[in-house]
Amino acid sequence: MTDLAKTPGQDPVAPLLEVEGVRKAYGDRVVLDDVWLTVQPHDVICLIGSSGSGKSTLLRCLDLLEPIDDGVIRFRGREISDPLVDPREVRRHIGMVFQAYNLFPHLSVLDNCTLAPRRVHGLGRAEAEDRARDLLTTFGLEEHIDKHPDRLSGGQQQRVALVRALCTRPSLLLLDEITAALDPELVGEVLTIVRRLAEEGTTMVLATHEMGFAREVATAVCFLHQGRILERGTPEQIFTEPREERTRTFLRRVL
Repeated sequence: MTDLAKTPGQDPVAPLLEVEGVRKAYGDRVVLDDVWLTVQPHDVICLIGSSGSGKSTLLRCLDLLEPIDDGVIRFRGREISDPLVDPREVRRHIGMVFQAYNLFPHLSVLDNCTLAPRRVHGLGRAEAEDRARDLLTTFGLEEHIDKHPDRLSGGQQQRVALVRALCTRPSLLLLDEITAALDPELVGEVLTIVRRLAEEGTTMVLATHEMGFAREVATAVCFLHQGRILERGTPEQIFTEPREERTRTFLRRVL
């Protein structure tokens, strides 16, 4: 497969990710139906919508955790939805964080964060550990480096999961309802990290139920309904003057 890393001379304003007419079904149940999405470098795209609208499935398709039934997904201009594409090569450049943390319980925080850089990216142990320690310190986790996940709070585990994804220095970060499993008092500490990543220019696509956060950090908001992106716009437009009645109904219910 062609290298997905950015190459010299590449158009700096070319889309990082393109989703064209993507369809995904489980048997007779259509979960994604003709989805179109373009993500530019440094975009923060927030996916909103009711549970079951297709947000998580879309993210899993972007990370090649789920094969699509129709359509095309391109990353840096190269089709990655082809079944012949090696998903491991794609995931060298796309990081994903799940709501359930998915940390390895038998590994320390440091080892969780250095596993992918060493095994997938070929970094030496010292370089991988230096990178992980810097990020863990930046996000207030330095005192937990040698602990195992079961000794951390939910908010701390989710912060570790974010650091683990960032240790591979992904070009695109996918976040799937990363605060959904947290107690309300822990949500803020995780969103603070995501807000900081947005300010630093990290390209992200995230599914979220945190409407205030989406309004604050997103460059664009997509409202999904029945597997389609029914409406896309700026946070100001979506939250103050949504065009679609379905969007207005959803926002009235959640705000």
